[in-house]
Amino acid sequence: MLYNLINALCIAAGAIIGLFLKKGIPDRIRETLIKAMGLCVFYIGITLAIKGENTLLIIISIAIGTVIGEFFDFDAKVNRLGAYLQSRFSKGEKSRFAEGFVTASILFCAGAMGIVGALDAGLTGNGDTLVAKGIIDGIISAVFAATMGIGVAFSSVSVFIYQGLFVLLATIISQYLGDPVIASVSSIGGIAILGIAINLVLDKNIRVANIAPAVFIPMILSVFGII
Repeated sequence: MLYNLINALCIAAGAIIGLFLKKGIPDRIRETLIKAMGLCVFYIGITLAIKGENTLLIIISIAIGTVIGEFFDFDAKVNRLGAYLQSRFSKGEKSRFAEGFVTASILFCAGAMGIVGALDAGLTGNGDTLVAKGIIDGIISAVFAATMGIGVAFSSVSVFIYQGLFVLLATIISQYLGDPVIASVSSIGGIAILGIAINLVLDKNIRVANIAPAVFIPMILSVFGII
């Protein structure tokens, strides 16, 4: 769990650095920067999305996951949580707290690197993958926090809980998650990240948090021996 904590702390530290950078960055540059980061997120999404080979599984998982997400409306719940935390901690400052929290949480949690790293740390005690992910996440969180504010820092909590669950359950689920399942999870996460990129670059309102449950569908199907 130590390595998972390091990953989370890297995100929080990067976000704090980003907040200091925000004060010295003109609005025009911040606006262009967020579009540029959107393009980078687009690249990350494509890189992950092309890893999967089972196209039918990916499509079915996204369909099922999106229906579940819309039924429970996770997007609205996460945004309400973000709004509450904003009122609690930002002292009335008009910030992009909820957007930063949601965007960073999904970006840092959706990829397969966190899953693989958590499994490795839980089974063997080797946390190299999670530490490397933490450094990458920290750099990204600094850039995001410079444009979206303190909400990015709170995504460290989402990452700690999400990856922590995989660390704790590693010995139970690892035997069911082969490379094809991890690849499918990665692809679905990449597609969700593409939704984030579109929101950032084109100012659209794709409810990505309601698509995110699709990431878990291949794992569930694998546990029950369906795939």
